[in-house]
Amino acid sequence: MGPYGPPPGRAPLPPPRPVMPPPQPTWGQQPQPGFAPYPVMPPRKSGNGPILALVLGGVVILGLGAVGVFAASFNSKVKDAGYQNYTTYSPTYTYTTTTTATTTTTTASTRTSSTRTSSTPTTPAGPKAVYKLADHPIFTTGVGANDFASCPLPNMEYNPAGEERFLSAALPCIEKAWQPAMKAANLPYQPVELHVFTGSVQTPCGSRRNDVTAMYCQGVIYWPGNYYANEGGTTVRHPGVYLGQLSHEYGHHIQWLAGFLRAVGDAQYDVGGFDTQKGLELNRRKELQATCFGGMTLAPFSHKNVVPMDVVNTGLSDASQRGDYNRTPDHGSANNNARWVMQGHKQNDIKACNTWAASSAEVS
Repeated sequence: MGPYGPPPGRAPLPPPRPVMPPPQPTWGQQPQPGFAPYPVMPPRKSGNGPILALVLGGVVILGLGAVGVFAASFNSKVKDAGYQNYTTYSPTYTYTTTTTATTTTTTASTRTSSTRTSSTPTTPAGPKAVYKLADHPIFTTGVGANDFASCPLPNMEYNPAGEERFLSAALPCIEKAWQPAMKAANLPYQPVELHVFTGSVQTPCGSRRNDVTAMYCQGVIYWPGNYYANEGGTTVRHPGVYLGQLSHEYGHHIQWLAGFLRAVGDAQYDVGGFDTQKGLELNRRKELQATCFGGMTLAPFSHKNVVPMDVVNTGLSDASQRGDYNRTPDHGSANNNARWVMQGHKQNDIKACNTWAASSAEVS
């Protein structure tokens, strides 16, 4: 999938500083032998900015296979460009207005006036991403995931087509839940896309096979068909697992729109890269915030019997059991995943998910 072009009448973003391309580990799984080592930190360079894949798990494995179905498409996409194939810019919007200048010419006997027009780009006080972390303005809004009256979900069928139908039906409800929070913070908003695939798929963040967990990249959730029904070689057949995983990935979409992803990429560069001690802690803060946002997302589903409580509780339980285990400490311990998902769910207030201001122990 190639870079997105800018929306009509909108100028592309200025490039941010480049960041180190991080490895893409599996959330809740052990790495397999033969994986490539971490990439070398790129030198600072002008021009294109960084590209960071937000991966809920899995290492990128080259190859291309069958692709699945998109659940949503938007008329215009923000421009995504940058260093190699790792992260994306959060979107901002710019507009063009027309100004008029008047030129007057005087002679001894006559005076004539001519008018010319020119286009000057301006940026009004509209929604823009904010590239901050602990002091991000979204935390001052006091809003959470908004309730919705109903969310009719189809029966789960444990095959790629059935999973796509279930997830596609849940996404419009999640969009309704989060749009008020973004508006309250004057942040840009656009729908996420869902891509259910089998075999392997080529993404702007690299190739990915469907024997690893879902991942988020540049406004799209890439969902491995059949993976969660047989995760880890055991049968996991419950719609709550799917709803919980979708909520976490959507949390990364909120981070992307709000500006957290670019800000954390810059911060990781400044501390020496993703695989430094401080860089890994920043990554845990990012992942645990997405987990907390996932808990918030599940809050409206638990109100007024929108879905059976067993579905919500299974989603929360599944998130509570994921984490680093014995591999690279980049997603947080299972205990801290449990803590953040429940904090987001119970408080359903955006400031409850400020992992950037938490102590190191809370994001270990």
